[in-house]
Amino acid sequence: MTDPAVGYRTLVVPPERLREFREVASLAFPMLGDPLLDDSLPFALPAGRAVAVESADGAIVATHGSYPFTLPVPGGTVPCAGLTWVGVRPDHRRRGLMASMLRTHVGRSLERGEVVSALFAAEAAIYGRFGYGSAADDVRLTLPRRAALRDVVGSADLTVDLVRFDAAVHTATVEDLYVRAGAGRPGWLARTPPELLTRVLADLPAARGGYEPLLLATVRRGDDVRGAALLARQEQWGASGPEYPVRVRQASALDAAATHRLWTFLLDLDLTATVSTPALAVDDPLLHLLEDPRPTQRHLGDNLWVRLLDVPAALGARRYATPVDVVLDLSDTLVPANAGRWRLEVDAAGAAQVSRTDARGDLRLDVRELGALYLGGRSASALAAAGLVDGERDVVDRVTAAFTSPLAPVCPWIF
Repeated sequence: MTDPAVGYRTLVVPPERLREFREVASLAFPMLGDPLLDDSLPFALPAGRAVAVESADGAIVATHGSYPFTLPVPGGTVPCAGLTWVGVRPDHRRRGLMASMLRTHVGRSLERGEVVSALFAAEAAIYGRFGYGSAADDVRLTLPRRAALRDVVGSADLTVDLVRFDAAVHTATVEDLYVRAGAGRPGWLARTPPELLTRVLADLPAARGGYEPLLLATVRRGDDVRGAALLARQEQWGASGPEYPVRVRQASALDAAATHRLWTFLLDLDLTATVSTPALAVDDPLLHLLEDPRPTQRHLGDNLWVRLLDVPAALGARRYATPVDVVLDLSDTLVPANAGRWRLEVDAAGAAQVSRTDARGDLRLDVRELGALYLGGRSASALAAAGLVDGERDVVDRVTAAFTSPLAPVCPWIF
């Protein structure tokens, strides 16, 4: 295991020390909540994937872990280490522990054959230093009640059922629809292992923030479930009457008609004033269905950050939109094996071969920018305009076209 900072020791956390692991994480990130509350839910990191740093006195002072994900990428999937639980006790900061943990994470991930790593960045300025690139955005909307949607053929033929969400009864239906709705979209991670899905869908009273227990709305054509949303309302009254907000925690639909029927229902619940969406892809159908988008409040935020750990394996695993033959001159200070010149040859079918070369580089970039491009949600031309990628204009344009995805990448839940 990678050497930690001087005076510290890295260890894989044994089961009997997981509470200590979680307590340290809660000191670093207060929003993780009360460890006693966490005891109500399963610990989702698989055995052997919770890692800590000990001080000289044997106390855990820093933590990280990872999930064994399969990351959807344009035209395929790759083994991915989902980095999470990263934190350092406030009284042990500025001692090199973060850098030590990232080196450990990269090394262990490569040993397991995970060719990329992905994360949600609590602090966006940190992870670029370690080669993670901002690879996707999401948009969250706050909509007024009865926001009008454009007509969609078949929507009126669908029915909606509303029930209290019961995880024991409804989880399989909700997850099956989630997976099917996101098929083919880069970044749309399945919520595995099962313990992680349990945590994602948990509805603990102490975590509701004044909202009611979760409701489940399903859109059906007969017995066929075509869409579903998890939602909750909060009682609020103003001078002129009820002003309940609706918080939609998850929304999935299989086609345009189901999307229209689901959101038409959610946007017209009695007593409500506003509806807030979960994280949506920047090309989500709802954005195009709004008759008048101007009253809608929009928050655009960064979504997945991606780091390539094994450059040839990662580039060879995805498909490309157009043929291209380009030499990438890549820098990577954390994983020296990635640095140097790589020839990326993409054929007419979008399949790639990646090989070492001594040829002159056509495009010079850092692994951070390559991670940003990887899911197809960023433009090499835009990065070049910002001075982050260097190459001739025609080369940059060809790389932009090749890396583009027809669906914007997004992961609609945070791990």
